[in-house]
Amino acid sequence: MTQLLTASISLMTVFLFGSAGEIITEKSGHLNLGIPGIMSLGGLGGVIGECLYINNINQAAINPFLCIFIPIVFTILFGGIAGLIFSFFTVSLRCNQNVVGLTLTVFGAAFATFFFTSSKFFNFDNLINAGVYFRSMLFPGRTDSLNPVVRVLFSHGFLTYFAILVAIICGFVIKKTRVGLSLRSVGENPAASDSMGINVNKYRYIATIVGAMIASLGGLYLVMDYSAGADPASIDIESYGWLSVALVIFSMWRPGFAILGSLVFSVLTVLPNVGVIPFESSYQKNIFELLPYLMTITVLILTSALKLKNSNPPKALGTSYFREDR
Repeated sequence: MTQLLTASISLMTVFLFGSAGEIITEKSGHLNLGIPGIMSLGGLGGVIGECLYINNINQAAINPFLCIFIPIVFTILFGGIAGLIFSFFTVSLRCNQNVVGLTLTVFGAAFATFFFTSSKFFNFDNLINAGVYFRSMLFPGRTDSLNPVVRVLFSHGFLTYFAILVAIICGFVIKKTRVGLSLRSVGENPAASDSMGINVNKYRYIATIVGAMIASLGGLYLVMDYSAGADPASIDIESYGWLSVALVIFSMWRPGFAILGSLVFSVLTVLPNVGVIPFESSYQKNIFELLPYLMTITVLILTSALKLKNSNPPKALGTSYFREDR
């Protein structure tokens, strides 16, 4: 059980970054199905930043802080550029959001895979050493603690706790601040928001770019912390991205609920691989791995049938805003 909870909290970070970023985006009325590709680009950006630093400096002179800070900056930069591209096509050019998002996912995943499998561009040999800094920055040595509570709660890298903090801040901003009120107004009724002097395009641009930046950190965490920098080409970031998008529905567009939802998703994802349940065949294991998606469908059906308050998506989600039609 200790192993299950520790692994689940660790994997939860990936889902939480992805879902929190997408919730912010969708609150503005944008449906960004490019999150899997953005997370892949975020992981690539982090690896590029890490390689540019550790491969051009003496190993004895590596600064642990820069070893973490530089990849984060590159990850946010890559995520921000991807969010800007999505916003340009969907806000300025008013292209179909589903098409642009899916295109961004295909491009981002393929682009990242190309560089991850091309060793001639970057030397990935030192990424494992760099991954140690991500895991041990806050609580070094806690993984060896005999106390199971300490191991479960304090054996993670700082990005895990940062993801929880980001989700809490996002929830507070969306629900308790004037900016959040305007953001929700844009997602519910952009025409009415425009008539009240709210710049709809500005809010959608900022929400999409910020959401992409947050989501990209999930890719960085998956590559540099969860997998400890070992063989980035073998990590299927895209699949975790799609689960993050599904988690937005599961959490009913609330960042606070996304924390619990991310933990549930991670438990169901990790459970088939930790030996807690004995599977007689690989087919049983594969069926069990579908549970996160089945739970999402169940929640969607229940919230629609029961018409729970504040459980529906923004009314303008997925639609472009034409000011001339107001």
